[in-house]
Amino acid sequence: MGREPWSEPRTRQIVTEHKGLEGPLMPILHACVETFGFVPQEAVPVIANELNLSRAEVHGVVTFYHDFRREPAGKHVLKMCRAEACQSMGCEPLVKRAEDRLGIKCGETSADGRVTLEPIYCLGLCATAPSAMLDGKIVGRLNEAKLDKLLKGAGA
Repeated sequence: MGREPWSEPRTRQIVTEHKGLEGPLMPILHACVETFGFVPQEAVPVIANELNLSRAEVHGVVTFYHDFRREPAGKHVLKMCRAEACQSMGCEPLVKRAEDRLGIKCGETSADGRVTLEPIYCLGLCATAPSAMLDGKIVGRLNEAKLDKLLKGAGA
């Protein structure tokens, strides 16, 4: 994930690079996340203007899809599945354990900026529930020991 500081000229460049695609909004938002690490609020009116969309339309897409962060993520991102299969296999106590260890609620970033804890609703590992993903690496059959190891690996 990129961490380039947001700028209007860079945002316009991203839009220009993707504007010719059919349905360019999603690729533009993905490129913003790749470049800035999130979709800055300041980018929304720029994108809307360049694509002749309303700010509400762009904002609606940004807030609908979980992949489009509106704030920078921590150095590590821990996504914990909270879908039905994982719930039935005990994910909620594990989510609570992660929240307690990190001192945050799901959807927040630790004060030191090291870990963002996010809910996700299905990683496709229902047969090995509960599951999680740390920085793109999927872990099935999550238990307290595995969770503690993931958190330690993320510096928490």
